[in-house]
Amino acid sequence: MIPRCGCAFFLFVLGAGTAFAQDVPGIEICTAEKTMERRTSCLQSNVEFLQKTIAKLALDHQQKLDAARAQIDALKTNVVTLQKAVDDLKAAQAKAPDNAKKGDTSTLKDASTPKDATAKDAPAKDAVKEGGK
Repeated sequence: MIPRCGCAFFLFVLGAGTAFAQDVPGIEICTAEKTMERRTSCLQSNVEFLQKTIAKLALDHQQKLDAARAQIDALKTNVVTLQKAVDDLKAAQAKAPDNAKKGDTSTLKDASTPKDATAKDAPAKDAVKEGGK
């Protein structure tokens, strides 16, 4: 029984050690081939590999270009929004001097009263307001 298990294990180790040959895609050197058919086959496999690689790279670059276009469109939208906000702020700033010109008469009246008198009158005004309630 033990010799059979040992033989089975030995055969398993030998079988696991051998690997099947795999055709790894890539560029092969075709000048080493002696016959014309093998050389032609080698060159055809090289061409197929290069065509697949080019197609894969073209797809990858197209996806990158599409993502870049989408990002550019989003940035353009942001620029338009920010430009509108700047225009609104400029319009508000342009209206502010007009409002200041209209409010100049009230600021002149406030400027004519001394600051000390305003400070003294403030508690009296508060007392009048509280008494009126």
